[in-house]
Amino acid sequence: MIPPPDSLLRYNPPVLVSRRAEKRSPVVRGGGERGGGGPPRPAVSPQARPLKATPPPPPRPAAAAECARQPQELLNAILPPREWEEENQRWVQEVSSAPSTRLDVVHLQEQLDLRLQQRQARETGLCPVRRELYGQCFDELIREVTINCAERGLLLLRVRDEIQMTIAAYQTLYESSVAFGMRKALQAEEGKSDMEKRIAELEEEKRELERQVSEQKAKCAAIERRESERQQIEEKKHTEEVQFLKRTNQQLKAQLESIIAPSK
Repeated sequence: MIPPPDSLLRYNPPVLVSRRAEKRSPVVRGGGERGGGGPPRPAVSPQARPLKATPPPPPRPAAAAECARQPQELLNAILPPREWEEENQRWVQEVSSAPSTRLDVVHLQEQLDLRLQQRQARETGLCPVRRELYGQCFDELIREVTINCAERGLLLLRVRDEIQMTIAAYQTLYESSVAFGMRKALQAEEGKSDMEKRIAELEEEKRELERQVSEQKAKCAAIERRESERQQIEEKKHTEEVQFLKRTNQQLKAQLESIIAPSK
């Protein structure tokens, strides 16, 4: 695991926790014998022993150590330490509990602008680099405020967690909407091929129907022409029959008149 990158959040120097691959060998201290239940004790002659035991030094008050450790524990709870492994060594780096001055805040702003420029963060729109750097800056402000006022720092922590939760919700919504859009696009592509196939079939059916319509129109025109010619023939024949009957009628009438006239 590689060491974590530099951050705008101020950390203490890293501390070596353990060496995992190293086997520790027993150590002889003071030239005594190994093993046993503890370190060897040097041989002291009865003459060298003091007549009166020296009183132990007074213990440091635990309250002062607890007060010095309490801000660091609170910072570790708010901003967890960084841990990494390097060359089979485990390192831990806690957040710094040193208070910050106005110059530190100005330097923090300069570092933020410099890293935004170095990492080429976008000024507008969605940019994970800009979001990461501003998150580090906000964590550093939480650290500085927590050292001066723990309650204010905890309140800022709630604000940060709420912002991160809202951003995560929007990110989940965005990813689900993108996935939904991709599914709909794929469905549209599949439906598009089906619709194109259906359109081709309907166009072929349309051309077939148009061909049938053309054939029916041609048949209808032929039938009309044939019927018109037949009608003309029938009318001519009827006219000729009428004229023949008229002539016959005239002849019969003339014959009848010639027969009736002599008898008178």
